[in-house]
Amino acid sequence: MFKIKIIALGKFKEKAYRELEAEFLKRLSPFAKVKLVELPEVGYGKNQDVEKIKEQEAKKVIKQLPENAVIILLEEKGTLRNSKDLAVFLERVGGLGKELVFVIGSGIGLHQSLHQYSNYSISLSPLTFPHNMARVLLEEQIYRACTILAGKEYHK
Repeated sequence: MFKIKIIALGKFKEKAYRELEAEFLKRLSPFAKVKLVELPEVGYGKNQDVEKIKEQEAKKVIKQLPENAVIILLEEKGTLRNSKDLAVFLERVGGLGKELVFVIGSGIGLHQSLHQYSNYSISLSPLTFPHNMARVLLEEQIYRACTILAGKEYHK
């Protein structure tokens, strides 16, 4: 059974996202123990430096990173994997017996400083998604990977 922590900047405001997340977390329960940490986004205005905002958000994320975990950043320029490759990746890194920590940034992305703490950077797609949708997509893809590894019908 995988031990997974998802650190997300921002909370779901839309009921549909909350419902989808609840469904995938329920489906994941036989395969993984998932802990979700929602951190507040840092508000900013037009004339503020976005990089400084990202840096403030990164400091919040860093405080939530457990020691001896595998840290995986979700980024636009991360490594692309199809669902079967993601399953193999999770089996390989999850097989180390360490907690898998996925980090999802706010709508402005992640600060570069997080790379010094991370082991991997992945992308869910070459398409750009709202960060809330990316969170649900991540949960669905982790569930899909687990069903692939278990030989279940979901992926077929």
